Amino acid sequence: MSAKAKDSENVAHREELRRERRARREFLKATTAASIASLAGGIPRQVQASGQPFRSPIAPTADTCILLWMAGGMAAPDTFNPKRYVPFDVGVPVEKVISTFPQIDTVVDNIKITEGLENIAKVMDRGTLIRTHVLPDLGHILHSRHQYHWHTGYVPPQTVAAPHIGAWMAKLLGPKNPAIPAFIDIGQRLEGVGEKEELKSFHTGGFLGTEYGPFLLPYPENAINAVKPPKGMTPARFEKRNKFFRELVRKSPAGGFASDYHQESMIRSMENAYKLLSSEDRAAFDLTLEPKDSYDKYNTGRFGQGCLLARRLTEAGARFIEVTTEYVPFVSWDTHENGHTTVKRMKEEIDRPIAQLILDLEERGLLDRTLVVLASEFSRDMMIEGVPGSNARDQSRAKTDVLKELKQYGQHRHFTGSSSVLMFGGGIKKGNLYGDTADERPLMVTKDPITVPDLHATIFHAMGIAPDTGFDIEERPFYVTKDGKGKPRMELFA
Repeated sequence: MSAKAKDSENVAHREELRRERRARREFLKATTAASIASLAGGIPRQVQASGQPFRSPIAPTADTCILLWMAGGMAAPDTFNPKRYVPFDVGVPVEKVISTFPQIDTVVDNIKITEGLENIAKVMDRGTLIRTHVLPDLGHILHSRHQYHWHTGYVPPQTVAAPHIGAWMAKLLGPKNPAIPAFIDIGQRLEGVGEKEELKSFHTGGFLGTEYGPFLLPYPENAINAVKPPKGMTPARFEKRNKFFRELVRKSPAGGFASDYHQESMIRSMENAYKLLSSEDRAAFDLTLEPKDSYDKYNTGRFGQGCLLARRLTEAGARFIEVTTEYVPFVSWDTHENGHTTVKRMKEEIDRPIAQLILDLEERGLLDRTLVVLASEFSRDMMIEGVPGSNARDQSRAKTDVLKELKQYGQHRHFTGSSSVLMFGGGIKKGNLYGDTADERPLMVTKDPITVPDLHATIFHAMGIAPDTGFDIEERPFYVTKDGKGKPRMELFA
């Protein structure tokens, strides 16, 4: 490359970084303002049922939902939607590469997935594979923007903090077991990782209140430590601490602008924690109680331990559980380089524990009433980021690129045109393949696209929640799906 070309490349890179920093500042400014507005709001009133308990006309097919979140952008062509396989070789044009893993058979004749997912292949007869999840192009901006959208159903910025999908279930359905938090998030650290403030923006109960937010367990193997009562904690001492906490809430900066409703919600969240600390059900959080042979089947690292913890918590009566591979920029599924090598490692982390989770739930008679969903914020492609045609400079350069070393081989750039979702249990069809995508780049949906509102509506429907269920907040309705217009895909149910 000539000196002039290198200078031009450096200028373009610096401009890209400036755009990213601007986008980051705008995202944080908007989500912070929305959080403050939510704290200042009063009691959310259910639309058309003010003051009445939630009642849905929908008969649920599931009582518990487990979300297995492939944070960072799981590439469908290298996981659940295999295309033309091109092995690595020096000199192969990048534009020729679609899948970097060969396809393998599953127990369902018409469903193929990719090498490295052999255990999941053996349980595909228990669920549905969706290949046509379509995400919006949110432009040049943070992963957290896409993750915020998927987890809440709303594209930021919003005028109020949108509740996480798990918070909606905690609010509307309540806990199955009063001692177990209704919404539990396993595996995601909110400190010490990139984009921490952005991640915090959707790991909340939003305008519904703190008590409906997630019980965070970033390290599943240490989960029991989060539910052990402090030494010497007697009922009298707890009551004294509770009074002190109320005073702290009132005098804190949050208490200065938070409404009475949100202050009380903070306090109720502490009281709920005390219920757990004093309950024998907290044993579900202790992975050391799991038989060694069972523990070893799951133990591929934090994610595998998280799947085991999710199974134990499902047995104990949790309502919504998210287990994540964790989002850290340029780590795990965020495969901007070394794509093939990284995905190979990720498959080793997820394949065995996901399959074991399905088998264990089935063996215990829980799978039929537990909806398990595997999803990611978008897919990836070696050439295209965002909507095809949106980045002509990169596409033009890619057409002249050839593979020179292994780190260039794999799925690097964001692709929102088609993504894969797995669904098991909870009334979902078994051994089912849904939708189709083009065999050649761009891998756009050719049949049965399903958007975030419709996918969420399907999940909510399984849990007995109508997609137009909403609350009045800031004198306007806010629904569980965008504008209440999500449509459940009834053809996905048995």
